[in-house]
Amino acid sequence: MKVTLERSALLKSLGHVHRVVERRNTIPILSNVLLQANGRLLRLKATDLDIEVTESIAADVAQNGATTLPAHTLYDIIRKLPDGAQVSLEMTGESGQLLLRSGRSRFNLQSLPESDFPDLAAGDLSHKFTLPAGDLKKLIEKTQFAISMEETRYYLNGIFLHTTEVDGHTMLRAVATDGHRLARVEIPAPAGAAGMPGVIVPRKTVAEIQKLIEDIEAEVTVELSTTKARFTFGDVVLTSKLIDGTFPDYARVIPTGNDKRLIVDCKPFAMAVDRVSTISSERGRAVKLSLADGKLTLSVTNPDSGSAVEELEVDYDSTPLDIGFNARYLLDITQELDSDTALFKLADPGSPTIIQDRDGAAALYVLMPMRV
Repeated sequence: MKVTLERSALLKSLGHVHRVVERRNTIPILSNVLLQANGRLLRLKATDLDIEVTESIAADVAQNGATTLPAHTLYDIIRKLPDGAQVSLEMTGESGQLLLRSGRSRFNLQSLPESDFPDLAAGDLSHKFTLPAGDLKKLIEKTQFAISMEETRYYLNGIFLHTTEVDGHTMLRAVATDGHRLARVEIPAPAGAAGMPGVIVPRKTVAEIQKLIEDIEAEVTVELSTTKARFTFGDVVLTSKLIDGTFPDYARVIPTGNDKRLIVDCKPFAMAVDRVSTISSERGRAVKLSLADGKLTLSVTNPDSGSAVEELEVDYDSTPLDIGFNARYLLDITQELDSDTALFKLADPGSPTIIQDRDGAAALYVLMPMRV
């Protein structure tokens, strides 16, 4: 193998693929990135056995061939080379050695054979559709924060992606929950998405997809089966295993009879919650919302450090209500709202609350109350 290419092109591509490689690996080959030079292209591939990312870039290939190199070491070397440099990669006569040259720099790197590199076979992907990267980004960003971190409830460790009928229209819906809060966002389903299996996209895959979306105007091709998903972003292809589990019937936890309506200005509300929660205990993080005619009183009492109170003028004309929420969760949700105001639909101190930009908004959040 002998190949020469621009440092900037190689760095960008390594940036896309090396992130899936875990820093600590018991299997040496999983620390490596696969390099395949063929024709006028250099193809890079990395995997952790759950996710695989590949990308092909233009290169001057003097001799076809393939090898694998330590992913993070290679990335660090290329990153430290000067802008505009040319990088030459050449397998030397010595077994398992690759010579990397750039300007006056020379690195002899230990490689592992291509034949050892695992392949994450995607199998037959039954459904295929294309959507703008901006829409995929929206589905992920507005639900990602609610993904559960609890490994025992593994079926909550991702975003549930599925299609559903709403008022005669097919919608593509993303849902995430950790049992304390739920995020649900939907967009009109792209052609080809109807009838797709409901799939749970793992947390790490979700994070990688988000990093690979560099141009929100670009198109992303999504291919799915019940066990695997493939996302194609131009020259970059991410293939991932899906979580093998059943996502809970989330519709049952979305209340329908919440008749008390509270409208707040998002920014002042979030800042007030942030201020009063400064003295809340790290474990509890509870903030009490006391609602009366046109007024919201936020309060926190912590036996160890004192108490805090702040009042806001709000739009509320139902019966007085005291309800507690986790301050962190309130801030996470208000951060995802697009409009300047937030609509809270409340029932009583022990029932879940709905939070939206407005009635019928594409994003809906459900928050469980806390005892205060």
